[in-house]
Amino acid sequence: MNGKSEDMLHDHTDRISSDLNEIIPLIKNKFSDTPDLVFRKLTIKQTNEQALIIYLESMTERTAINHDVLRPLQQESGSGLPGDELIMNVGQMMSETSFSRMESSVLKGSSVLFVNGREEAYILDTRGWPQRAIQDSQLESSLKGAHQGFVETGDQNIAMIRRYITDRELKMKRLTVGRRGQTTVTILFLADVANPKLIDALEQRIQKVDVDVILNAGELSELIEDDPFSLFPQFVSTERPDTAASQLMQGRCVIVVDRSPNVIIAPVTFLTFFQNIDDYSIRWPIATFLRLLRLFAFFTAAFLPAFYIAVVTFHFEIIPMKLLMTLGESRGQVPFPPFVEAILMEITLEMLREAGVRLPAPIGQTVGIVGGIVIGQAVVQAGLISNIMVIVVAFTAISSFILPNYDMVAAVRLIRFILMGLATAFGFVGLVVGLMIMIAHLLTLKSLGMPYGSPIAPMRLVDWKDAIIRVPIWLIRDRPTNSAPLQQKRRGIAVRKEKKE
Repeated sequence: MNGKSEDMLHDHTDRISSDLNEIIPLIKNKFSDTPDLVFRKLTIKQTNEQALIIYLESMTERTAINHDVLRPLQQESGSGLPGDELIMNVGQMMSETSFSRMESSVLKGSSVLFVNGREEAYILDTRGWPQRAIQDSQLESSLKGAHQGFVETGDQNIAMIRRYITDRELKMKRLTVGRRGQTTVTILFLADVANPKLIDALEQRIQKVDVDVILNAGELSELIEDDPFSLFPQFVSTERPDTAASQLMQGRCVIVVDRSPNVIIAPVTFLTFFQNIDDYSIRWPIATFLRLLRLFAFFTAAFLPAFYIAVVTFHFEIIPMKLLMTLGESRGQVPFPPFVEAILMEITLEMLREAGVRLPAPIGQTVGIVGGIVIGQAVVQAGLISNIMVIVVAFTAISSFILPNYDMVAAVRLIRFILMGLATAFGFVGLVVGLMIMIAHLLTLKSLGMPYGSPIAPMRLVDWKDAIIRVPIWLIRDRPTNSAPLQQKRRGIAVRKEKKE
């Protein structure tokens, strides 16, 4: 009984008062030290009622308030009877009786209209916070695809995806995450293609997130991933709407996080990180070659420094004699063992990489080029690093730049140091053990409960058409099985027809 009494008391105190003289001091007390909160009293000409409109000046569009709300209320006449429906030109208007929900609406940019004598408030959609224009993606440059990137407004990002998929089966589920800063998280999926079990699992994971605020999509992906201790990313993050639309057509889900210029794609596989939307805009033999090149670059970026250390430290007998003499001459003046030599160069490379990212673009490019040339030449002349090590590190850096996904590049950067340590301690045996551990980890890893190693493990040859290789588009008639789609066959895939003589 006490619990029910407390709930009734809370409901009573949370209700909006019908007296404006009570509402104004209550709002001022709740929103203390908020100088951008505007109070505007007016008389509604339609009903001859006294009213009050409040809004945050920095979060609303003034033109919408003046032209779509204030002007109709103060200039357009009604029947004069209290209770008449208010005439406004605003796009969306909802009535609200809860003071706490009204408060949340104000903080999100809506304006609120109180009418004296009515125990409800009207939430008006007049949101207009500062936002940037749609631009090309900075991390995912497009060669032959669309030059549009997501922005920090969730509704605009959804609109960009809808431009690619104009189908009523494109459904959405909206959730709110965060206690202090409530963030709108939207799950997009094709209802007749995506597996309902995956959607329910994703929705449950997001609902369990209990934090103060979600600032970007990266935070959310870390909170809902299967293995938080893995170095490998388990969700794809993209800034391009065409990539998101392509993944939706394959039966996957897209998570749009408001205030973030990235969306999350789930579930994914290891090979998804080596694919690019531009692969479908070029000839299929070239796209296949590029995918194989990216896989080769991944293993090169991860294993090349460790392979060099293992060869120089333990297995120099496999080096041809002429190359061994050149290598010995290059390392003759170097006072450090190969591991220390490699660590110094790799850390220097990482510092140059971070400096180039954090500085403005023109300065960053200059720092990267000048720093790489000057430092590389200086350390070789000083006898601190051998010429071969500079070549190995440069080739490693170029290989990592080939990978199209930044999250996978970051994983490779850390794996490289682990493999270097194993190679220093055990030589080729350490490299083989490191490779086996990495493969075993990839095969046991899950993405939203689905196998991360598909279509290699479990082996699904039908998915190889658009995984490691890329066959002609007219032969890709099935959706990837790793997302367990309801419709395995694609609709509308063009079938190649031979010309009749």
